Amino acid sequence: MQHATVTYYAEADYLGNEAAATSKHEYVAGEVFAMAGASKRHGTLAGNAFIALRQGLRGQPCAVFMADMKVRVKADFAYYYPDVVATCDPADLSPDAPKDFLQAPKLVIEVLSDSTEPVDRREKLLSYRRLPSLIEYVLIDQNKAWVEVFRRTPAGWTQDIYEAGESVQLASVDVQVPMAELYADTNI
Repeated sequence: MQHATVTYYAEADYLGNEAAATSKHEYVAGEVFAMAGASKRHGTLAGNAFIALRQGLRGQPCAVFMADMKVRVKADFAYYYPDVVATCDPADLSPDAPKDFLQAPKLVIEVLSDSTEPVDRREKLLSYRRLPSLIEYVLIDQNKAWVEVFRRTPAGWTQDIYEAGESVQLASVDVQVPMAELYADTNI
């Protein structure tokens, strides 16, 4: 009988290896997970969200990143690559801040795919919610016009659902994104 072995990595080793890697990997409690590639529709949805946020945040003391920026969830010893992430925290934006990850995002967006949806809905949802800075976690469906926004309120977390014909309200960064704009060029 063969036994599978799991290799655990120190956080510093992961960060060093990831800086030199040709593909992206996420890190959770010492384990490293290779990331799957994205479909054209996935890339279009993430790009549309990025563009809307970039335009909406222009001139604000905030920044938005797409695909290659990690988010550190210190409480879970984790680093994730969200599809789109926005931060307004000076600790993330100062010249001496880490260059390859954020620690205090206000908004995290994930585009769902069949292979990542269970992780995005369960593991990442629970982990990101442990970030004191996070106000909204957004899931964008790539098979139909459907967006879920998990929002931190004084009473706890709420969930709002947006469908075709509506505008997604992103209170964390004071930006509204029409669903038609978000789903532009996706044939949905």
